[in-house]
Amino acid sequence: MAEPLPIVLIPGLNRSARLHAEQITALWRFGPVEIADHTRDSSMDAIAARILADAPPRFALAGLSMGGYLALTVMRQAPERVQKLALLDDLGAAGNAGAKRATQAPDRARRKRSIRRNSGAAVSVFRPSQPPRRRSAARARAPHGRGDRSAGLLASAAGDHDAARCATLLAAIKCPTLVLVGDGDALTPPALSREIADGISGSRLVIVPDCGHLSTMEQPEAVNKALVEWMTD
Repeated sequence: MAEPLPIVLIPGLNRSARLHAEQITALWRFGPVEIADHTRDSSMDAIAARILADAPPRFALAGLSMGGYLALTVMRQAPERVQKLALLDDLGAAGNAGAKRATQAPDRARRKRSIRRNSGAAVSVFRPSQPPRRRSAARARAPHGRGDRSAGLLASAAGDHDAARCATLLAAIKCPTLVLVGDGDALTPPALSREIADGISGSRLVIVPDCGHLSTMEQPEAVNKALVEWMTD
């Protein structure tokens, strides 16, 4: 039997840890599961450093939405500690694509405004086909705070987010990596997650049918299946 491997889950910055309730149930058999604390720091680097300070020496890491952006920041700071990586509906994908576009039109202020706007509440995080009653129930189970903190953090990070740095970071990832996205994700469309997967050698891309941005809640069975396979690879 394989040695237990602790698992750290990072929710989106303004999202409740309850988004991962179904994943804790599915993953606890592989090792201790903990939800990262991203509530007490004012920069992405500081949040990632706190996650590393609180995490076990070796662990599997999964980030959802801006939690995926943070997971990549953790990888940049201490890649040797992360044994497996999962990027779920990763908002870092939007930053990566923005960085590529910026190589053609380097306007840092415009890029920050775009990322801030796209991370706000104007874009639905739920798939359009989901019945209104189910969307209301999902919102009740996934409370979030004000969007300005996460938008500000991401926009700030975008100032240093360039295409060469993105490509170098992704190419340096050597651990088993899962990239997962909902087929109806309006915040991080599948094409952006495909760019991330293409940049990580040997990664596996999973596109979840009939799913929006909050895949862990909208399609927990499909997400759990992919995560279990990721953990058993």
